[in-house]
Amino acid sequence: MTRVLITGSTAGLGRAAARHLLEGGHQVVLHARNPARAGRVDDLARRAAGVVVGDLASAEETCAVADQVNAIGGIDAVIHNAAIYVDSRRVATPEGHARTLAVNVLAPYMLTARIDRPSRLVYMSSGMHEDGEASLRDIDWTARRWDGVQAYCDSKLFITALAFAVGRRWPDVCTNAVDPGWVPTRMGGPAAPDDLGLGHRTQTWLAVSDDSEATGNGGYWYHQCRRSPAPAALDESFQDALLDELIGLTAVRLP
Repeated sequence: MTRVLITGSTAGLGRAAARHLLEGGHQVVLHARNPARAGRVDDLARRAAGVVVGDLASAEETCAVADQVNAIGGIDAVIHNAAIYVDSRRVATPEGHARTLAVNVLAPYMLTARIDRPSRLVYMSSGMHEDGEASLRDIDWTARRWDGVQAYCDSKLFITALAFAVGRRWPDVCTNAVDPGWVPTRMGGPAAPDDLGLGHRTQTWLAVSDDSEATGNGGYWYHQCRRSPAPAALDESFQDALLDELIGLTAVRLP
């Protein structure tokens, strides 16, 4: 039995992953953005190891989520599922960051640094990471004219690179990135062509399976098959520069 934290587990792929793991006999810690959303998963919460609440767009609430998770304890794996897709304008967080960057990158980074270290980490990427801008110029969109699609692509490049950077620094932790495909969730839309049933299977497999492939480090996965990510994500100098940017924006360092 494995205890897994899944961020953004009140809907879509996060909820599907939680249900799949619970049905498999594993323990799940659910995460909801606010109490109202937590109330929507009462059917899962009754079987869950716990429910943590906090808006990952807020640094303060993200830290509170980490504290709640550590109070529950015994986390074996974290699936960093929560994400913002395309904001039509730059929505500022309480700290003044672009919400896309905050939820998709800063929050997973802070949770990684603050949650008692699990044995497995799974970060949600996207095929759109290949169109991410690798210059790290103005990653918080304070000077550039806002482009919601580009901001999303950038964030997915950054989270993919973060997965590999963490894997380098913590070689004892199985750390991987997953492209779940373009699936018909609320985020993906009803016309999305990929298989919704397969959308969550790779991340749950990486979180709990004893399969030799699932217990490796530094993979980029699509439907349980390894793929090659964008070259920038594998570039160690890019990874290190990204970590410096994240430290500057959050004042948090990986242990």
